Amino acid sequence: MEHVVIGVDPHKLSATIEVVDDHERMLGQGRFTTDRAGYAAMRAYAKAWPVRVWAVEGANGVGRPLAQRLLESGEHVVDVPA
Repeated sequence: MEHVVIGVDPHKLSATIEVVDDHERMLGQGRFTTDRAGYAAMRAYAKAWPVRVWAVEGANGVGRPLAQRLLESGEHVVDVPA
């Protein structure tokens, strides 16, 4: 199974993601709203890669609400300094 990193650039009203593999090839990307529907759509999109880690920019700052939601959903999250 392929391991991927989902890089997240969070903003107040949206989150932009890029999915990369171990060879730094981009496998997918998207922009999602931060409301419930957008969060659900982002998680559904990410299910295409079952072995994943979320790299959230500013997980202790502007990205904290999203990082916490991901952690509560059982996802593996790491902080990427801004």
